[in-house]
Amino acid sequence: VPSMVISPDETVAVSGCADGKLRLWHIKEGRMLGDPWEGHDSPVNCLDWSPNAREIASGSHDGTIIRWNPDTGRRIAPPIETGQWRLCAVRYSPQGDKFASGGDGNMVCVWSKAGKLLMEIKGHENLVRALRWSKDGAHIFSASSDNTIRKFQSLDGKELVIFRGHTNGIHSLCLSPDGDHLVSALIDYSVRIWDLKTNQLVCNPLLHNDELWAVDISPDGKYLASAGSDAKVYLWSLE
Repeated sequence: VPSMVISPDETVAVSGCADGKLRLWHIKEGRMLGDPWEGHDSPVNCLDWSPNAREIASGSHDGTIIRWNPDTGRRIAPPIETGQWRLCAVRYSPQGDKFASGGDGNMVCVWSKAGKLLMEIKGHENLVRALRWSKDGAHIFSASSDNTIRKFQSLDGKELVIFRGHTNGIHSLCLSPDGDHLVSALIDYSVRIWDLKTNQLVCNPLLHNDELWAVDISPDGKYLASAGSDAKVYLWSLE
């Protein structure tokens, strides 16, 4: 299961699978709801739920993005052909009127929900693996296999900051609920926490015993969870 996303009301989850299908799950009961959603021809690498919870976007190894109706499991529109060999990240803007994608094109693409390419944001030198929008939608943070995180203006794609110091590629990003900190999960077994006011690390790296694949912060901002190839989930206190 390359990807999974939980609904805003935390009642159901959608998984993106290696067979190119999506599956909807009841979280408390642990059972699948309905039939698998079919549309991709390759593994589903990334998922995101729209802010209003009315649709889900999926990105695949086949280079397409599909918007889904979570109530019916049907496509809202034809697949968006991105022209990239594989997609690793897709994220709705906080307003839900557009979304960003990243993959093997070494750039961030911003799309209208109708599938129109609005902007190509260049700067990375390798695969773009993770994306986050700032709370107000003014900025996009992107993480890459080039060992950097970059902060761009979402209006015109201007590069504002390059976060350096990672010793390997970055698999996952998350923002604190207050928007003041950015957290990165790396192939080098570490979690790093960045202060977005100073653009500096706030502490020494938090370490796993193997590659890291996912990181997220609790809604109250008190805890950080990280998971990796060591088959463990670590829970860290941020207080």
